[in-house]
Formats: sequence, structure tokens, C-alpha cells
Amino acid sequence: MELIGSTQMATYARPKTSHFLPAISTTASSYRSHQPALTLNQNSNMPWRTNSYFRSGSAIPTVSALQRDNLDLVRAKTMFYPSNRMALSTRYMPEDWYKSNQSNYRESESSRNSAERLRRDTIRLIQDKDQLTRRTQDTTSKNIGERLNDISFWRSELNHEIDNMVTEISALTDVKRRLERALAETEGPLQVSQECLFHREKRMSIDLVHDDVEKDLIKEVEVIKSCQERMRRHLERAIAQLASNRAAQHELERDLSDKVTAQRIDDRCHHLRNTSDGISYYRGIDRLDPSISLPDSWSKFTDDNILHSQSQRAASHKLRDEIEILLNATSNEMWNQFNTVNVSFTNRISETADTKNSLQTHLAKTLQEIFQTEMLIEALKKAIRDKENPLKVAQTRLEERSRRPNVELCRDNPHHRLITEVREIEDTIHKLRERLMEAENTLQTLVKTKVALEHDLSIKANSLFLDQEKCMSMRKSFPSTPRLVGYT
Repeated sequence: MELIGSTQMATYARPKTSHFLPAISTTASSYRSHQPALTLNQNSNMPWRTNSYFRSGSAIPTVSALQRDNLDLVRAKTMFYPSNRMALSTRYMPEDWYKSNQSNYRESESSRNSAERLRRDTIRLIQDKDQLTRRTQDTTSKNIGERLNDISFWRSELNHEIDNMVTEISALTDVKRRLERALAETEGPLQVSQECLFHREKRMSIDLVHDDVEKDLIKEVEVIKSCQERMRRHLERAIAQLASNRAAQHELERDLSDKVTAQRIDDRCHHLRNTSDGISYYRGIDRLDPSISLPDSWSKFTDDNILHSQSQRAASHKLRDEIEILLNATSNEMWNQFNTVNVSFTNRISETADTKNSLQTHLAKTLQEIFQTEMLIEALKKAIRDKENPLKVAQTRLEERSRRPNVELCRDNPHHRLITEVREIEDTIHKLRERLMEAENTLQTLVKTKVALEHDLSIKANSLFLDQEKCMSMRKSFPSTPRLVGYT
């Protein structure tokens, strides 16, 4: 380059440049944040010097720097010739120039090597993180799938247990209805037994006896009331067990509903992909822990619900068996006592009928005897009447013979015979009258006996009517065994 002007004011001819932005090398040097290797004592008033060329660029130029740059532009326009320079300044040595170039080369190679290493490491890091992210996402998806399998397993277990519980509740409800029907059926036999006791209280006189029928009826009432009490206790247990079964079913259904919801959510999460719709950022969601259970407690909760339901089903099944045994036992007890009472009634009716027949026979004989006694009384009265004339004749003869005169009034054989005859007739009449009195007394006794027999016959007839017509006709309505067991 040719020098123009004086040596003091000489400058190199160069195109107009702007110093608002630093040079590329200056920017690189500023990025590296270090100063050039060679630092010489130079005049800062000369902008063409090397230290100005290698000066570190600032990101934001200050006002003084802008003014200095404008001054340099003015100087560049005015000092075109080296003759304008007042004096020569110190130059760099060629070695410095080579060293500066070599330093720039080394720095460039170092920067490029660092950038290449950073690029390779970054690419490898990106690949590793991509693989890690994919593995983590696959692992998460696998875990969610396993969780879905666990939920499906427990859901199937809950469905199975709910089906079993529904079946058990239905069976227990049927047994409960049978027990209620059987309990209602016992009211009829109880009322019949009590009515029989009330009817038998209408027996009269000697037939109002505490016989075997009354004892068996009282025992029948006690048996029926005992059966009713046991049925009521088992009915209360069945109602309480049904409530427990429904509570266990409710817990199972609530757990199943939660499982269905959780399965739907996890299934949606399991099918989410990086390209799926609806994915978004939720800042801080990883720091939020709304969980209230752990896997062990989660499975234990459902397992406890199933175990509780199974225990309730076992208790319900046991109660159903007890109710079945109770229904059969009470039916047999009531039927046995019913048959015992019927046998007692039959025996008592037969005995009363035999007694009534005997009384009728005796009454017939008594009536016959009364008739004969009445005939005897009539005969005695006739006999007494028949003895009146012979007595009159004998007494008349004695009276007539007592009027014989003087010595003719002799106590002769006719006189003695007449006296004997009168006495015999009087004695006969006296005996006949005594016999008549006895006959009349006997007749009175027979009449009383007849009245007693007739009264006893009416009592026996009343007892037979009560036992045979009233009681036994009511006892025909005793329920059958299927009705006592509750099937109808």
C-alpha cells in the first residue's frame, strides 16, 4: 500500500468502516472472554493500532465509545495521507504477527474441537435420554398394564362374590318368607287348642274333670307357643343377617364401582401415546400425592371385603340350615302333639260314649223297674183293698157274736178262729202296708235314680257334643306339614 502525506500524519488508505459493531474476531474473542496474547504500550488516540483492532467488544456501546468512533470516522475522512502524521509510532514485529496468527489457529482448533465434542456428547446424550425416556415410558405402560390386570383380577373376584352374595340373599329371603308363613300358620292350631280348652270349660258337673285330653291340650298350647318363640327368634336373626348381607353387598358393589372407574382411567392412561390428543402440561403434579393407600393395603382392602362377605355368606348359610331344621322340628313337634291330643280325644270320646250307653242301659232298666214297682204298688194297694172285706167280715162276725146272750157268749173255737183271723188279716194288712211303703220308697229311689241317670246322660251328651262335634270338628282344620314348613 502506498503512503500518502507526511510521515507524522500518514495513515493507510482503507474503506469507510463503521465501529458500531465489533469485528468477527473481536466477537469470537469476546465470546471466549479473554484478551490477546500480546499487549503493547500503544497510543490509545490512534484508532488504527492493533490494540484497538483486538479490543474486546461490549454488548452495549457506551456514549463515550460512540463519540470516539465518530471522531475516528472524521479523522479517517480528513487524514488520508501519511504526510499528515506528525510522527512515526512503534510497529508490531513480524514474530508478533505470526504468533498472533498461530494463537488464533490454535484457539480456532480448540474451539472447534470443543464444539465437536460438545456436539457428539449432546447427540449421544439426546439419544441416551430418548432411549431412557422410551424405556421409562414402556416400563410405565407395562406397570399400568400390570395394574390393569390386577384390577381385572380383583374385579372378577368381586363380581363372583357379588353374584354369590346375591344368590345367598335370595335364598335367605325365601327361607325368611317360609319362616314367616310357618309362623303365621301356627296361629290357627294355637287358636284351635285354646278354643278346645274354652269349649271343654262348658262341661257340666262331674264331667268337668282334669282328664288326659285337657292335659294334652295344655301341653299342645305350650308346644305351639314354644315353637312360635323359637321361630320369632330365628326370624329376628334372619332379618339381622339379611341386613348384614346387604351391607356386605353394598361394600362389594362400592368397591367394584371404584375398580371400574380406576380401570377406565388406567385403561385410558395405558392407551395414551406421545401423539395422543388431550395430553398437556400439569405443572407440579409430580409433587402432589393424593394417594391414600399402598399396593398392599389396596389389595388387602378388597381381600378384606371379600373375606367379610364370605364370612357373612357362611353365617347366612348356617342360619338357613338352622331355620330348615327348626321348621322341620317344630312341624314334627306340633304334629306329634296334635296326634297325641287327637288320640286322647278319641279315647275320651269312646269312654264317654261307652258310659253314655251304659247309663242309657241302666236308665232303661230303671224305667222298667219303676214300671214294675208301680205295678207292685198297685198290686199291694189292691191286695190291701182286698183284705178290707175279709177283715170287715171277721170283725162283723165277732161283733155279731158278741151280742149272743148269756151263756151263749162262749169262747168257742169259732170265736178263737175269728180272733185269729182278724189278727192275721190285720197283720197281713200291716205287712202289706209296710211293703207298700217300702215299694213307694223304692219307687222314689228309682225315680231319683232315673233323674240322676237322665241328668248324667245329658252331661255325657253335652261332653260328647263338645268333644266330638265342637273340638274334633275344629281340629280337622289343623294345617298340613308343607304349610307348617312354610312351602305354601
